[in-house]
Amino acid sequence: MTVTGRFVALVAFGVVPIVLLGRTLPDAAIVLATWLGVVLVLASIDLALAASPRAVAVDRELPSRVRLGEAVTSELYLTNTGRRRLRGAVRDAWQPSAGAGNNRSPVDIPPGERRLVTVILTPFRRGERRVHDVTVRAFGPMRLAARQATLDAPGRIRVLPPFLARKHLPSRLARLRELDGRTSVQIRGQGTEFDSLREYVRGDDVRSIDWRATARRNDVMVRTWRPERDRRVVIVIDTARTSAARVDDEPRLDTAMEAALLLAALASRAGDRVDLLAYDRRVRGRVQGAQGAELLSRMVDTLAVIEPELIEMDWSAVPAQVRTITGQPALVVLLTTVNAPGAATGLLSVLPQLTRRHTVVVASVTDPAALSAIRERGNREEVYRAAAAERALLDVARVSAAIRQLGGEVVTASPADLPPALADRYLALKAAGRL
Repeated sequence: MTVTGRFVALVAFGVVPIVLLGRTLPDAAIVLATWLGVVLVLASIDLALAASPRAVAVDRELPSRVRLGEAVTSELYLTNTGRRRLRGAVRDAWQPSAGAGNNRSPVDIPPGERRLVTVILTPFRRGERRVHDVTVRAFGPMRLAARQATLDAPGRIRVLPPFLARKHLPSRLARLRELDGRTSVQIRGQGTEFDSLREYVRGDDVRSIDWRATARRNDVMVRTWRPERDRRVVIVIDTARTSAARVDDEPRLDTAMEAALLLAALASRAGDRVDLLAYDRRVRGRVQGAQGAELLSRMVDTLAVIEPELIEMDWSAVPAQVRTITGQPALVVLLTTVNAPGAATGLLSVLPQLTRRHTVVVASVTDPAALSAIRERGNREEVYRAAAAERALLDVARVSAAIRQLGGEVVTASPADLPPALADRYLALKAAGRL
């Protein structure tokens, strides 16, 4: 049972004058008790005439997935199986991160009829957003009291990474087509995949002459090549404690996901096979053997539920994890943090094992606030802040130099710039014939 504002107002209507004028009224206590009794009797009658909220059958319909930041509609179908008209309100008890907003809706359901209640969800966190209960409140005809019941109506929706970096994909695909010779800009890499034959011109490598075609055409013909396709790209995302830090109001892990999705979309269009591994001390997510549209679909589904783990990364197990994915030379992309020499010790210790066989790229987020802090030195506090920012950037530079000495490539950028920067490095490696 619950009471409404009308019940409180009715009590105040009779009680307040009695309290204020109690000394001048004879038998004020009796009058007060009589008034409260009358109000309680009215509330009891009102409650008895209210419909039973437990006679409501609840059905829920939800889309299975939604991208982070997008809006989606949750639909509740309420059927009144009782004998009385139900006038009341319904509260859909979504967890706060689902972004339900105003989740209380008035309802008026005659006996045997069905009504639809919709709630607009705008989630602001990735992962599984869940709901377990629906609370139904049925008012009496005087709206003094109400019956209330909480009914089971479980539901869940998977909130996917937003993939805002997809806006960079068309420009990178155009460069990829140029690299592969599919547009009017015929760029030939030093790869090993045969592309076409053309007439010899001065300056061509004589080793590219096709003598059989030359004999058939009575003209010197040379082979042209393009960078080899169908290579392996292994993306390893560090999900340990450093991935929980927020840079530019975004977790490092979310930035790594954006970069991984853009690189996977680009590499799959280039004909390369992409595998994903999210790891800290155990495998948090894995995508293998998917191609085309299925690749991105499986990646966003897998990444959606991964959260940072407050443990140290076990870099010693990463080479073995890569070997379980492929035994061939591949591009191994490590999305991690390189902002502290001490924290990067484990990464540096295993890099020689990876660079001995694979092309390794280490991608990390840098804080744009550090760059802006360096330029602001107007007072003592800003000078100390600038010194700390300089030290942080020097640490990043030291770790990056160590990675390059061990044979790896380094990509560092702000959260907004890291995905396109990583895609550009992939294209540069393609153009150089290293993939």
